[in-house]
Amino acid sequence: MPQVVRSRIAVLHGAHPATPLPRSFRSLADRAAVEVLHRAARVLVASLPVLTDRLVEALYEQEPGYRAAIDSDRAEVWQEVHHSLRHNVGSLIQPREFRDAAHRTSRWIGEIRAGQGVPLDAVLHAFRMGGAMVWQDLVDETARRDPDDVRLLVHVAADVWNFVDEHCGIVADAYRQAERRLSWRRENQQRLMVAALLDGTARIADLCEAAAMLGLPEQGRYAVLAVASAPGGPQQQDPARPPLNLAAALSPGEGLSTAPGAAPLWHTGPDAAFAILRLTGGPGDPGEPGELHAIADALDAPAGTRAGIGSAVDGLAALGDARRLAETALRACPASGGTVVLDEHLPDALVVSSPALGSALADRVLGPLDRLDPSDRDVILETLTAWLDADGSAQRAGARLYCHRNTVLNRLRRFEQLTGRCLTRPRDAVEVSLALAARRLLGG
Repeated sequence: MPQVVRSRIAVLHGAHPATPLPRSFRSLADRAAVEVLHRAARVLVASLPVLTDRLVEALYEQEPGYRAAIDSDRAEVWQEVHHSLRHNVGSLIQPREFRDAAHRTSRWIGEIRAGQGVPLDAVLHAFRMGGAMVWQDLVDETARRDPDDVRLLVHVAADVWNFVDEHCGIVADAYRQAERRLSWRRENQQRLMVAALLDGTARIADLCEAAAMLGLPEQGRYAVLAVASAPGGPQQQDPARPPLNLAAALSPGEGLSTAPGAAPLWHTGPDAAFAILRLTGGPGDPGEPGELHAIADALDAPAGTRAGIGSAVDGLAALGDARRLAETALRACPASGGTVVLDEHLPDALVVSSPALGSALADRVLGPLDRLDPSDRDVILETLTAWLDADGSAQRAGARLYCHRNTVLNRLRRFEQLTGRCLTRPRDAVEVSLALAARRLLGG
């Protein structure tokens, strides 16, 4: 027995606290105290329903965390409290017979309350309230039978409260373990739901549940971001996590026009990581001009990272389409890295959407240049690209290439002679532009 308890017993007997009690007296006192405890505990066992009623009522009045559970199913809470009191009070009388059952009951309560979302502090408070009520009833019953025996209960007070603390520890451990399991299960369900939405395999009947689980409006406005490393570039160490600076750039409060508080949901596929972006505005609302472009500008992509942002779609049911659009934008990214917004690169998207046709077009339009010396061919292609980027201005193209406008015009005429294309003919100009995109994006 702790020394502080011995000191209190000594004071009760009129002895000085520093004077130790004889061993024989301590043994007799402990034995008498246990007998008093057992006698009072047997009375509590006989009146457990009344004790349970009082404790449930006290929980309702004094512990807000239990009110919802009691309002929802008072009988279920009553049975739980009664079960716990029966095993725990029984443990005071027959510890060997009731110990394991009492531990199982406490673990069960911790797991059940974790699953119901009752705060751990409320569960522990409930156990301590039960311990205090049991102790007070033990004292009251002992005082009723023989007031002189109350002083003997001091010998077992520490044991009773150590018992309460032990079960609080058991409850807390079971609660935390159940909470970890529930958290893992919840996160796994969210990952599976996000994957199903992005794959386009989510059932229409599950969209309402998905919206509640992910905290997203079923009929909101969305886009998808696809992120991958450049071919041959450094791979991410943990493929299950998105690039950290990309995740930070897409967090709320970073000046983006994404919906307030709507952090992106990430999913990692075999070749790319995908983020679901909740946009401002409702279904069919074009939103703020340049919204997707603003997101692209905010991305702090690591060197060599390729990112593609698909077109906006309406509703969770369209996220499968949004992912495919993002993958198309990703394929339109330069091999060296960068960010492509699909709506701003639709011609490139057409080329990469059908690589075989794109390669065939490039071979048909640009194939005659392959017979030239590679350096000569590259000069013509560079000039042609600069002229198209300058909207057909030889002056601006020359400034970009550090040559005279007449040099630009001479190279363009040579291209027309070699390929039989006329750059002033709209149809030919479109084919040439697409062929250049195919050569740049598909190689060859």
